Amino acid sequence: MPTADELINPRTTDLLASAMAAAGVAPVRALRGCGALLEGLSFSRRVTTVKEAVLADLPDAHPAFAQVVRTALSRPDFTGWMTFPVNAAVAEHALASDAFEPGLDLLAALTPRLTAEMAVRPFLREDLHRALRPALAWTGHPDPHVRRLASEGTRPRLPWAPRLTALVTDPAPALPVLDALYRDPSEYVRRSVANHLNDISHDHPGTAVATAARWLAEPAPTTPALVRHGLRTLVKAGDRDALDLLGNDPDVRVRVVGPDVRTAHVHLGGDLVFDYEVTNTGPRTARLVIDYVVHYRKANGSLSPKVFKLTSRDLLPGERRSGVRRHPLRPLSTRRHHPGAHRVQLQINGRPYGSSAFTLHIPPEAAIG
Repeated sequence: MPTADELINPRTTDLLASAMAAAGVAPVRALRGCGALLEGLSFSRRVTTVKEAVLADLPDAHPAFAQVVRTALSRPDFTGWMTFPVNAAVAEHALASDAFEPGLDLLAALTPRLTAEMAVRPFLREDLHRALRPALAWTGHPDPHVRRLASEGTRPRLPWAPRLTALVTDPAPALPVLDALYRDPSEYVRRSVANHLNDISHDHPGTAVATAARWLAEPAPTTPALVRHGLRTLVKAGDRDALDLLGNDPDVRVRVVGPDVRTAHVHLGGDLVFDYEVTNTGPRTARLVIDYVVHYRKANGSLSPKVFKLTSRDLLPGERRSGVRRHPLRPLSTRRHHPGAHRVQLQINGRPYGSSAFTLHIPPEAAIG
């Protein structure tokens, strides 16, 4: 993942200052000076610093502010990460200037340069239903970036952004946006719709499954794949309704061998390696979602499961599927590893099968912190 300095740095702000100057802003003092303030700041603080410089340099009246941004949009060099703080500035300025709809219109114009999904969220928090009206209109826009903005910006649990509490509580108001987009010709848009559906599934599994069922009743050729991606968390959790909708019977008749661990002792930075074999012992073709679960050791010695995708297969009666999996055990910023006994388990159509132990070894210097 790129560092904060790779995304927004003094060169970024210099280029942004030049773009704003060419769009009619003079003398862009704040933007010219803010690059020197970025050293050592996190990404979010860099965004805030540049946003405040944009607000300081651009006109106070929203029509004039928006005109500068639209003039900058006529320049092909006004693009990429330099526009991210501009998106944030547009949102703050529009809401402070009682320019709700014009602000959203401007974000729709900006989003093809770099997604404005974060910047639409203050509007949704300010007035959910008022902001959803333009979002629904975006679903008919010819640019897929704008159509995606409608579904991505309204995600209840968008990563790296504050949750939209109203839509976490009740996702129904945004469902018309998804209904308008699930058959979109752009995979970029459909992936956003699937991720939005997955967000819903965390808090309202019944709503997610019912929505997916409606879409499968009037599908495009791409709809089954979208639904599988959108219900992935429920499938990993063994949700019977989701599995039944996808044709993955939790009670399927299979014979499972494994997981057989090849690496009983793994050093941090190495790989857990295991074999597995699954045979369809039933009389009909079995549609299988085969996952595996790593039970990570916690600091208190208990185990915490994490599900990983292995494969999806249709097996004919008597057909067998076998394979080998390598699972890396690397230092991660998102997971603290602890030494000692761990376990790995297979999961087929949401049901657990087998279990094997392995030991993770961590050198003392890596365990500090």
